[in-house]
Amino acid sequence: MIEENKVVLTGIKPTGIPHFGNYIGAFKPTIELSKTNKTFMFIADLHALNSIHDPKTIRDYTYQATAFMIAMGTDLNNTVLFRQSDIPEIYQLNTLLMNLTPKGLMNRAHSYKAMMDKNTAAGLDIDAGINMGLYTYPILMAADILLYGSDVVPVGADQKQHVEFARDIAGYFNHTYKNLFKLPEPLIRQESGLVPGLDGRKMSKSYDNTITLLAPEAELKKKIMRIITDSKTPEEAKNPDESTIFLLYKHFATDAESAEFAEMFRRGGMGYGTAKQILFDKVNSVLAEPRRIFEHLMANTDEIEKILANGAEKAQEVARKKIEEIKRAMLG
Repeated sequence: MIEENKVVLTGIKPTGIPHFGNYIGAFKPTIELSKTNKTFMFIADLHALNSIHDPKTIRDYTYQATAFMIAMGTDLNNTVLFRQSDIPEIYQLNTLLMNLTPKGLMNRAHSYKAMMDKNTAAGLDIDAGINMGLYTYPILMAADILLYGSDVVPVGADQKQHVEFARDIAGYFNHTYKNLFKLPEPLIRQESGLVPGLDGRKMSKSYDNTITLLAPEAELKKKIMRIITDSKTPEEAKNPDESTIFLLYKHFATDAESAEFAEMFRRGGMGYGTAKQILFDKVNSVLAEPRRIFEHLMANTDEIEKILANGAEKAQEVARKKIEEIKRAMLG
């Protein structure tokens, strides 16, 4: 539980429409949080630059990410939703923090170390394919976190280091110059268990076993009908907690609906084809309106631009005041 009057910050890297696993594990909790807390939510297009070098792709992914977050229920009354690159102060703060951040801190970054390990395993030069955007990624992330006076940053356990680095960098600044930065706290998301893919393994693009969340109805049904099951006959009892069908269903159903569906598994008399149809009907009904909103926004990207521009104006009000304080402290 977050205390009242806390500022929450979260970023969404534009890499395509999320699948069920992305949504359940990351986006759903973030959207719920935005309904009750003042939230700065940015589309992290600058972070995408270290791996995507086609401007149209970044623009399209930015529109998709924005439309997705709105369609799935982000409360724009509580949330400042904006595009990262629309805030000039983020570039300034990133540059200023470069002059405080030890190189040794960047050497410990998980993303950098993972790339080095990958290169070593492949017999390549240790820094092959590593650009400075990737290497200094945590400094830009720290700028994102610190610029808006964030108190809380929701992250997965594997992203906790980003918040720890932001705290370290804020500490360097506060000690060297003036106590201008808060020390934000990570809010570690309670993962909703393993979200299984079509083959029962963790849902992941690398396994090619995902279900795109706002896929057209026909595609959604086709994917759900491809879920791999065991060989139990319709008459046999089945364990719902071992079924991909049920494990996906419970994230879209009420507790009462989930309990009823679980009992249908346990008492037998239901084939997997019927179970898949029940899953499809539930998911499709829940996603019908978000899909409509998403498709409307993607067909009218001028509306997305207006939303992002409005968010950028609000974010910049905060950013401009903070960067002036920082520049006075550092530059006199």
